[in-house]
Order: sequence, then structure tokens, then C-alpha cells
Amino acid sequence: MPSLSPNKQHPLTLRQKVGQMFICGFESLEPNASITQLIEEYGLGGVIYFRRNVKDAHQLAHLSAELQAISLRSGGQPLFIAVDQEGGMVSRIEKGATLLPGNMALGAAFAPAGVYASSKVMGKELRQMGVNMNFAPCLDINNNRLNPVIGVRSYGETAALVSDMGTHAVKGLQDMGVIATVKHFPGHGDTSEDSHHDLPVVPHSMERLMELELAPFIKAIEGGVDAIMTAHVVFAALEENGVPSTLSYRILTELLREKLHFKGLIVTDCLEMKAISEGIGVAEGAIRAIEAGSDIILVSHLLDRQVSAIEAVIAAVESGRIPESRIDESVLRIMTYKYKREIRYDTLAPIPTEPISTPEHQLLAKELSRKSITRVKDEVGKVLDLNEPIVVIWTEVQTGTEIDEVVDRSGTLGSALSEIAGKPIQEIYLGLYPSETEVASVLEACDGNKQVIIVTYNATFSAGQSRLVKELVQREEQYVIVAAGRNPYDLLEFPEVKTYYACYENRPLAMVSLANVLLGKEKAVGRLPVTLSEEYPIGWRLD
Repeated sequence: MPSLSPNKQHPLTLRQKVGQMFICGFESLEPNASITQLIEEYGLGGVIYFRRNVKDAHQLAHLSAELQAISLRSGGQPLFIAVDQEGGMVSRIEKGATLLPGNMALGAAFAPAGVYASSKVMGKELRQMGVNMNFAPCLDINNNRLNPVIGVRSYGETAALVSDMGTHAVKGLQDMGVIATVKHFPGHGDTSEDSHHDLPVVPHSMERLMELELAPFIKAIEGGVDAIMTAHVVFAALEENGVPSTLSYRILTELLREKLHFKGLIVTDCLEMKAISEGIGVAEGAIRAIEAGSDIILVSHLLDRQVSAIEAVIAAVESGRIPESRIDESVLRIMTYKYKREIRYDTLAPIPTEPISTPEHQLLAKELSRKSITRVKDEVGKVLDLNEPIVVIWTEVQTGTEIDEVVDRSGTLGSALSEIAGKPIQEIYLGLYPSETEVASVLEACDGNKQVIIVTYNATFSAGQSRLVKELVQREEQYVIVAAGRNPYDLLEFPEVKTYYACYENRPLAMVSLANVLLGKEKAVGRLPVTLSEEYPIGWRLD
């Protein structure tokens, strides 16, 4: 097992050891002053990428190499370079990389071998881009249709499905040398608040948690997962005092380490999320997370918060609040996994000169996407008639968030239909929360079109989308198709719709898959990985 320093004559200083316990983000396409300062002054342990850091795959490979070179020049350790590349709706890297289907789409395909193959492709491409740690897969069980943050990031609603898919995903990533980080422990699926903005509470008993929420994590631990990310969620059965899991000794040490025997890395979710930052604050949060048992503290955005958190931990050790032996324990674990996954200066991959996304990788993504499209309801039973007018209503994400990615208009359903059909298809763009005026305008634009397809996006949370669909369905002269471009639960808002498909994501590949189904070129073979109602249970598809 490696020592706390690769050079025993020059052991790490306290500042360097604390620095190893932090992964931080920055705001540019190349190393800027902020991330350089953190690496040079604190011996930073790792970096996290977001879309703000990514132009394309080759640019990212250069960026990774530059960051590692800064760490080497400053006498630091090789960096963890991390990303949230979940696939589907949460994919930070697109251009030049293979955009693979997300978890619920894979759950709809019911193909564990496909999940493994997909994760291997993802892992291979990430390592080529210098990324050695993926904050994926999500092992949250999505059994609450009102969950605003998990949804299609989950494989489905049962412990068995999520456990099976998740263990295959972990193995695929780790077989390619990428640290898999399952999240969000002990489970974020049955919440109706977003921990980016609030502090959710899960009220269930310990018996229920062991049977459901914790089951996929237990399987992942048994399968040898490298890392687990904590949830900023309160579990009343485990913490009586309203302490979120990220800061809970009972959850991270007594449950995860001692009861579940997890030996790998414990990583916090970002401490700048409001569940922490607007409570006890980022600096105190970092101290308490380490006291609870975390090995790696994630602070993704602001330099002042990153510096204050690192300095606060250093001061806590110097004052005796945190024993230095506690720091040594985590740093040794960090070094062990850097060594295990060959995150060493002498093993860093060269910058690739050939394309990172290959035809073979793209073919796999296409095949998995094809298998995911689910025909839930179809009382009309016909394909689109290209000799009649068609209009597509595209519900558009105009501003990206931590869990919503913007789709370029060249990747919409209208674009896919136009290309496959070989003729222009009219497309109307709709906001996520359309006003009555916007709804009326879209309805007017649909006049004279006998075939209308609307791609909804979490209509459960949008009265405007639901109102538009209900108005369209009342028009007997029009054939109306609804396709859920994210959560499949949208059907419950307008059960009177006659034709309904679940796509689980509105990414370009999913829209191509849907277009082929609507034009009769492919059959929809996906099955629901969640229950919509008694009429449409998990496993349902209309044959």
C-alpha cells in the first residue's frame, strides 16, 4: 500500500494532506488563476469538470494534461479529474465523445449487458480525455414521481432493477480504469425537494431503508465499488437531530463504514448546494463532513469558498478539533485509489490524435437508444403520414442547470423527422412553463395540421404544458401524439391522450430513435422501468 507520499524523504505537509482531500471546480476552458492557485498553494487532490470547461473531447484531453502538468511542476500529486458523465440528461461532455443513453432509458431497455458495454465505452473515452473519476452511476431508486432532481437519472423504481444495472455500470467504468462513484448515499429517490435548493427529509424506517434505498449501495459495495457520494438529505431513522447524511457520523461511519463494511472513498456532494451552504456554511460543512467520515470534500464553484473551506480544515487540525490521524486515514485511502487506478504521472494517457468517439461506440449508443423507446398507449395505431401536414411542438430547455442540459435545435424531434423523411417538418418551440398567451399562440399555429406531435418535458411540474396537451387532445380533426422527453409520468397529467410514448430523455439520439418509430421504420420495444398507474405498471409496453 502506498505511503502518504511517493517520496518518503519528503512527506506531505499538513497543508498538502488537507489539499488532497478536496476536489474543486473552476470557470474556464483552460487552467485559470483560481485552479492554478489551488493546485500550487494547497496541493489540490482533484478537479471537477462542468460544461463550462468543455468545448470538445480533444480540448478536454489537453486541459487534463495541462492541469496534471501544473500539479507535477508544483511538486503535487497526480490529480483526480472528475466529471458527472451519467449519460442521457446529465452529460457534461458531448462533442467528440459518444453521448450514451441515460439510466432510465437503459432501465427501459432492460439490458444489464448493455449497461456494462455502455459503461466500458464511457470509461474508455473518459480516460482518453484524462478523466479518471466519474460521479456516476446514480443508484437512487426513483419511487416518487414528484422527485424534481432524480427522475430519469435513476434506472427505475425497484431495488432489484437498480442494483442489477448499477453493479454492471460500476464494473464497466472500473474495468477501464475510471473510479466509479455511486450516488447519492443513502438514497435521494423518494424525496420531493431538490437538495441543490432545499434540505430534503426521508421519513422511512430502518427496515424499509435496508430493503429499498440502501439495497443498491449494498450490492455495489459487495461488487467492489471504489467510491460513494453522499446525499444532502436527512434520514430521520438514522439521524434524529435533522443532520444531513453528508455531515452525519452515524450514517457515514457507523452505517457505511462499520455496518456495511465499505472500504473505499467517501465523497461529499458539492457543499455549495444550498442544503449546506445556506445552513451551516461551506467551511464548517467541510469540517463536519470530515468529522463524519468523508474522505473527499467537493466544492465546485467559487474560489473564496474553496479557500475558506481548505483553510478551515487546516485550522481545525491545528487547533486539535480534528486529529491529524483522521486526515492521514483519508489521505492514505486517496493515495491507495490513485495508485490502484493508475493515476500516476508515469501512467497518464497521452493526448489522443485519433477520434475518441468511434463508429463502434456510436453504434452501441444507437442500439441501446433504439431499445429504450416505450409505446405506452396507442388507441389510433398508425404511423405518421408524410403526405399530410405535420407539426412538432418542442418543449425547450433554454437555460441549463445541474440536472438539465440544453439541446441544440439541430438535435430536436423535428430535425430528426426532417432528416429521416427527407422533407421539412414544421417545428414550434415552447417554453418549459408557457403562459396562457404562449399556449394560445401555439394552438393557433397548429391549425390546419392534421398530425401534431408534442414532446413534453416534466409536464408534471408545468401547468402550461398540461393545458396545451389537453386543448390539443380535444381537437377531433387532429391526430395528436405525446412523447415524454424526460420523466414518463407526464401521462398522468393528461390521461385522455390517445397515443403516448416514453423516451426518458430529449437528447438527439433518443429523438432519432423516436422518429424512426413514428415513421414505422422501427418497433418500440422498451418497457416501463417505473409504474405510472395500475393500468401501466413497471414492465409495461404496448405490443
